[in-house]
Amino acid sequence: MELTDSNNRAELCGVVESAPCFSHEIYKEAFYLFILCVPRLSGASDYIRIIASERILAECELEEGDQICVYGQFRSYNANEGGASRLVLSVFARDIIPASEAQDMKNPNMLYLNGFVCKEPVYRTTPFGREICDLLLAVNRTYNKSDYIPIIAWGRNARFCRNIGIGTNIKIWGRIQSRVYQKRLSEEETVEKTAYEVSVCRMEM
Repeated sequence: MELTDSNNRAELCGVVESAPCFSHEIYKEAFYLFILCVPRLSGASDYIRIIASERILAECELEEGDQICVYGQFRSYNANEGGASRLVLSVFARDIIPASEAQDMKNPNMLYLNGFVCKEPVYRTTPFGREICDLLLAVNRTYNKSDYIPIIAWGRNARFCRNIGIGTNIKIWGRIQSRVYQKRLSEEETVEKTAYEVSVCRMEM
């Protein structure tokens, strides 16, 4: 399945890491959350949150360990945790099929975004001299809503991004990646969290 006429397209193939569990309900339709383990070429994996409606899940009856392909959109919402707002990112599934039925899926993790830079780019270099630039992209959807997606560019793309102004319209092709980090709650207590971002492969103004 290919989602056409969209400024936000995600295509993922991987293994169901956790069985779907209830997330929320909108207009009397229930939505469920599960984690999809998507392999990288390096041998590592990304663990990506998938939100799917009860209607879609009724057609495929997912279980842990199933190999599937998910087609949808990478979306964001603000969650309130302890009085602070946190950006939560998930793939909203439009369709789910067994991996065996997917055709021409050469890359198990593909994302296309067409949006607007909504925060000043942050350019830096690593201790080893690698160039990185962070962007925040606002991607419009229907009903006057937008998704705010963190973007990370490397090397030549990072140099290209560092002078982009707020409000600039750019197109990005890349992949969704997950990153585990430790958040310190107190001197004695830390908690493990997962951050999500889009790693850029190609971009256009």
